[in-house]
Amino acid sequence: MTASLLGTGRRGGSPQALLDAAAVQTLRRRAGLRPAEAGPRPVPAPPDPRPEPPPAAGRRLAQLLAGRTGAGGTGGRRGAAPDLTELLPQWLATAGRRGYRAPSELLPALLDAARARTDLRPPALALAGPRGRWLARLNPDWRFALRGAAGGSGEPPDPADGEAVERLWEEGLFAERVALLGSVRAHEPAAATRLLATTWGAERAEDRLMFLDSLRSGLSDADEPFLEAALGDRSRNVRATAAELLSALPDSALAGRMAARALACVGPRGVTPPAECDAGMLRDGVVERPPAGRGERAWWLGQLVEAAPLSCWRDRFGGLDPAEILALPVAPGWAEELHAAWCRAAVRQRDARWSEALLGEPSAPPAEGPGTASLAERARLLETLPEEERAAWVAGFIRAHGLSEAFQLLGVCPVPWAGPLGRAVVDALESARDAGGYPWSFSGVMGLAERCLDPAEAARLEALTTTVEDPGEPAGTGGAASYWAEAFARLVATLRLRATMLAELTPPATPIPNATPGPNPIPVTGPAGRRT
Repeated sequence: MTASLLGTGRRGGSPQALLDAAAVQTLRRRAGLRPAEAGPRPVPAPPDPRPEPPPAAGRRLAQLLAGRTGAGGTGGRRGAAPDLTELLPQWLATAGRRGYRAPSELLPALLDAARARTDLRPPALALAGPRGRWLARLNPDWRFALRGAAGGSGEPPDPADGEAVERLWEEGLFAERVALLGSVRAHEPAAATRLLATTWGAERAEDRLMFLDSLRSGLSDADEPFLEAALGDRSRNVRATAAELLSALPDSALAGRMAARALACVGPRGVTPPAECDAGMLRDGVVERPPAGRGERAWWLGQLVEAAPLSCWRDRFGGLDPAEILALPVAPGWAEELHAAWCRAAVRQRDARWSEALLGEPSAPPAEGPGTASLAERARLLETLPEEERAAWVAGFIRAHGLSEAFQLLGVCPVPWAGPLGRAVVDALESARDAGGYPWSFSGVMGLAERCLDPAEAARLEALTTTVEDPGEPAGTGGAASYWAEAFARLVATLRLRATMLAELTPPATPIPNATPGPNPIPVTGPAGRRT
């Protein structure tokens, strides 16, 4: 051991003798090992009736899990090879939508990937199914796959099985109970609040907050009694969350109370903020103390307007629509506060008409919009619009302002980016290249484009992969142009790989029994233009 650590040159002896000694020691250890008692064989894995993906798709999953790519670049450059690790979530989601299960031989690698990346866990565990949970019981490193399972058995309880649900709710770990509440909520929303009520008084404040937050999914008027009672909770954060959820129900009693308060402060004659934060406002979730730099009365006004149903403003302003209301003059110092509160209300209440009015025209400078100049706020407003309208608005924004400020907006657009949005992104990337500079200024958008752009755009991008020498750069270096060509080549390669992935996951056509082909079958164009 000493010679192996210090080296044979310092301790004497030859390398061959050292290796021989190590080999002898290894053989002695193996030969002297006494076999242990055989343990019980595990029970067989439960069946999974879903089919495995086609063989080509299975091989692709193995490649993605291994993270193998082609040769990369040099000198810190990414090269033109696709980043396979970024395509794995898309493969898992597509396979799940098409009803496949993970190939059995790839379950260990899939569980290892989900262990390393929490964002992969929901689609990976859904694809792994009961066999993945069975396997996870045999390896402590995969225990995360058992969270939410009844007694760690690997199988979550059926939401309709009241006895199993009640047992896990009373005996399970916190993560298991959160997952169970979500499962019951998806099965029967009212059953989730009934289950929560059975132990509500005994839960810790931080747990009550998490459980209450899970009610956002499937929120309805049936939840109002439970949420109204939670307004009296001893935890301020629980009270605030209950008030926020109630304000998202326009017909709730809290929404009516907030509307009365807001209408008393804002109208055609101007803005009069509340003079005090009374006990009723406090109970309904209004936070009394403002953050640093905010005035008290403006702070209270914003909370009242944010929680009031947006439908109340039409009558208050004589039947005007949202865009007309936003165009009305407001007393100096109050327009920004009022419009920001309406933005938050539109997001909370998922009101597409108000969101559209607050976004304004996509070609207008962001600082001159009727609602907010914040790109984060605009992204939240966009999420309330139908997918086609959302994509069309972002396409117009990109055509007018380019890609430098579009990253957050693109993140809420439906995938794939097709039609006008896809064309706008490709055109803007070409314009950015022609304007000079280097592509890493747009690395975020390029990364999104690799995952989200419609693969059909690869043909248009092909022409941008050619390097054009820049007269201002030393001959042969290519300068920024070579980096752009490399980035476009990687984008094209990734789009084509995504198209191939989707084609591989397409189930083969089921032959019609006893069917006889006609003498002149009509050729059909398959993936990548192949005639089949």
